Amino acid sequence: MVNKVQAYARHNSQSLVERHAGLVRRIAQHLLARLPDSVLLDDLIQSGMVGLLEASRNFDASKGASFETFAGIRIRGAMLDEIRRGDWVPRSVHRNGRNISDAMNIIQRREGRPAQDREIAAELGVSLSEYHAMLADVNHGKLLEMDEFEQGIEHQADSYAHAGSPFEGMARERFQHALAEGIRKLPEREALVLSLYYDEELNLREIGGILEVSESRVSQIHSQAMLRLKSRLKDWTA
Repeated sequence: MVNKVQAYARHNSQSLVERHAGLVRRIAQHLLARLPDSVLLDDLIQSGMVGLLEASRNFDASKGASFETFAGIRIRGAMLDEIRRGDWVPRSVHRNGRNISDAMNIIQRREGRPAQDREIAAELGVSLSEYHAMLADVNHGKLLEMDEFEQGIEHQADSYAHAGSPFEGMARERFQHALAEGIRKLPEREALVLSLYYDEELNLREIGGILEVSESRVSQIHSQAMLRLKSRLKDWTA
């Protein structure tokens, strides 16, 4: 009987992997748009398949989350782990990310509204073009603070989705409310970019076509939005 159960579990795991192999490629292509040219699609897919295999072995349908949601988190996490192992960005990239977040907070408290590009640049004591270059560095680094934040959000949401106790259910609702409120308070264009990128799964070039701006400008807007959210939700993802 035990052997039959084990055989069924192996078959079910293999079936899940086969049905969701396309999910790995889709996540890899989506992530690749924000990474340096040195990162290869095949490498992302290979690491993503490892994440998919792990997800197929660990998935528990009784916990409430769909397999695609559960697997997507682990696939993306496996890809990011592989990127981190491959190279380390200069400390200045992390420092710039923190400095930008701090400047945004200072302006937000002072003005009572989201900081604008020129104000952030002025607060940092750099030109607008230098500020945009800083955003580009943060966005294209191989180990991005905002990628860690995104992954933290996903793991947080996933753990709450699998929560069983009333207290954990309340925690999940509070987190989701805090995330929704953080997005709601973003400048309209930044919120739209996040919606198109994560909800509609458009790439940066496609979003640029909708907004009638360059792909690099979309990348800057995305970076700025994620840094704002990272700052506002730091208590949840710490």
